[in-house]
Amino acid sequence: MASKEVIQRRAARVRRQLKAVANGRPRLSVHRTSKNIYVQLIDDANGRTLAAASTLDKDFKTSKKTGADTAAAAEVGKLIAERAIKAGAKEVVFDRGAYIFHGRIKALAEAAREGGLIF
Repeated sequence: MASKEVIQRRAARVRRQLKAVANGRPRLSVHRTSKNIYVQLIDDANGRTLAAASTLDKDFKTSKKTGADTAAAAEVGKLIAERAIKAGAKEVVFDRGAYIFHGRIKALAEAAREGGLIF
């Protein structure tokens, strides 16, 4: 199998397990690239994005010089927690996608928890 197929299968496996335990909670989905990190709060029942944040947001771009480190991921985690609570979602399920839970993904998750999200 090609590398891209392996990554897609891993992400699908994680999502399948999350949907089994979600109980109607929205999904906090993370995507990272070499230069930025993106996160969305998705309501799978209605197929809508409730909130989103990334290192490309105007609020973020003025304060940091790079979006590719754990400090930037932590800032995005705090930002999504604030926006999610504003949207009315305090309990979520964390969708790490195909990424291992360490580094920037872990920093984002811990900052979101500190911001008030429960997962």
